Amino acid sequence: MRHVEWHQPRSLDEALELRSSYGEDAVVVAGGTFVGILMNQGFLRPARLISLRGVPGLDSIREEDGVLLLGAMVTHRSVERSELVRRKWPALARTFSLVASPRVRNQATVGGVLADADYASDPPAMLAALAARVVIAGKNGEREVPVEDFILDHYTTALKEDELVVGVRVPDGVRQAVYRKFRSRSSEDRPCVSVAAARYGGKTLRVVVGAVAGRPQYFPDVCALAGGEVDAGIIREIARRYAENIHPLSDARGSARYRRRVMEVEVRRALEELYGV
Repeated sequence: MRHVEWHQPRSLDEALELRSSYGEDAVVVAGGTFVGILMNQGFLRPARLISLRGVPGLDSIREEDGVLLLGAMVTHRSVERSELVRRKWPALARTFSLVASPRVRNQATVGGVLADADYASDPPAMLAALAARVVIAGKNGEREVPVEDFILDHYTTALKEDELVVGVRVPDGVRQAVYRKFRSRSSEDRPCVSVAAARYGGKTLRVVVGAVAGRPQYFPDVCALAGGEVDAGIIREIARRYAENIHPLSDARGSARYRRRVMEVEVRRALEELYGV
């Protein structure tokens, strides 16, 4: 195994300088759960690792003007157990609580799960349903990108070579939210299909399906069907259209055909729970 340089910056400016200097020659490490697996299996052989563990200010959970701010280094376990999150964004706390095991959740981070862009991760679908925005820092300042626009494909994001994920902003105003996770293999935790659905004030609905394609699947035009009175017929139609619009992948957790059938059922069940139908 070749030598790997380890860098542990003590400030965000230092981390950004390293990121800009080394570009693709360095891999950023947050919790390390995903990077560690890839390195152990030989899929990733970086020359340098940049750890964000020593960068201050990235591990806070707070609320500002009704917006939940999660630092990039906040662990899954911290989101799961946060009194603030459980009180005002309970579906988000529940989603993070369903990831793997406590040992993994104590290590895995909010920023890491987004930057990894692993299609079978739980949190991205729920964050997208909650209209969350990824906070990105670069040498030219900060910018924000909606979660559904941040993850582009398998392990591919909108991050530039000189940028880092520093946090997530989750707005308030969610009337109710639901997360469903369908596992097809009892031997592992990763979902075959996941569905996150959220209702907002007025008639706004956001449904996001995860673990079936390279990125979370969200169709605003289909969700717009819930703009009036929502009954069992409308729910079935939304579920049917999601199953039709998504072109699912096939893997060890299920074929594309199987996933399409499960998607329709799980979207319907999520909306039935959401609307009490």
